[in-house]
Amino acid sequence: MMSAFLNLTFAFILSLMGTLMFRSHLMSTLLCLEGMMLSLFIMTTTTTLNANSMISMAIPIVILVFAACEAAVGLALLVKVSNTYGTDFVQNLNLLQC
Repeated sequence: MMSAFLNLTFAFILSLMGTLMFRSHLMSTLLCLEGMMLSLFIMTTTTTLNANSMISMAIPIVILVFAACEAAVGLALLVKVSNTYGTDFVQNLNLLQC
């Protein structure tokens, strides 16, 4: 069981590093964020199943709802930026750029 948590923590850290390193395209950033949310969802699911607590059973569902909302907003932003600027570069999202 400890190796599963270690693997999930490693997946979360790799997704976080991917988010920080591959910031040129919005699509790669969204994929890394989805990887982070997936590993977080699996970690909370296994933790709540091991805890046998009915109160904490809703936490993975809430995380899944936030992940779906994040994906929807991210894809809407990707479509809007692609239609406006023609590319999906993250540098186009800078509001201070004139």
